[in-house]
Amino acid sequence: MTLGWNVAGVIVLGFAAITARSVALAGFGVDSVIEIGASWVVLWELAGVSDDRQRRAIRMIGISFVVLAVYLAAQSTFVLAIEYRPHHSPVGMAWTATTALVMFALATGKAKTGRALGNSVLSAEGRVTMIDGILASAVLLGLLLNAFVGWWWADPVAGYVLLYYAVREARELIGH
Repeated sequence: MTLGWNVAGVIVLGFAAITARSVALAGFGVDSVIEIGASWVVLWELAGVSDDRQRRAIRMIGISFVVLAVYLAAQSTFVLAIEYRPHHSPVGMAWTATTALVMFALATGKAKTGRALGNSVLSAEGRVTMIDGILASAVLLGLLLNAFVGWWWADPVAGYVLLYYAVREARELIGH
């Protein structure tokens, strides 16, 4: 279910990011692409794929987070420096609000199932899904503050929240 949600999210977030010219939505869309890769790693692990292939896939996901971090750092800083004001995105707000709810529910289910099966990879994926829900909430907050309070800078600040997450995940996965 996480995999399908993130595939749909890439499409919706891509449209919303381009329409609103939102750094946070673009970053969250790229994060969804990375999460698709992480979901495949979990599926491989559950299918009993070799440890070597899994390690390579995890490192590739880590490198993807590095690329995301570089993009977010550059774009968020540039947007703040020139005081670029993104447009409002009702589609982005609706999608991130729904995504937060879905991810929190999926995270709970994965954690329960992982514990019941004694599967540490599935339990870890549950934590990643929980973080995805938190990130969706942060992006939503930035979009809402921009739309309803006029705090245009909340969008790139939400991009910095994603940046923090990307750096943290990259360090953990590349060192894995």
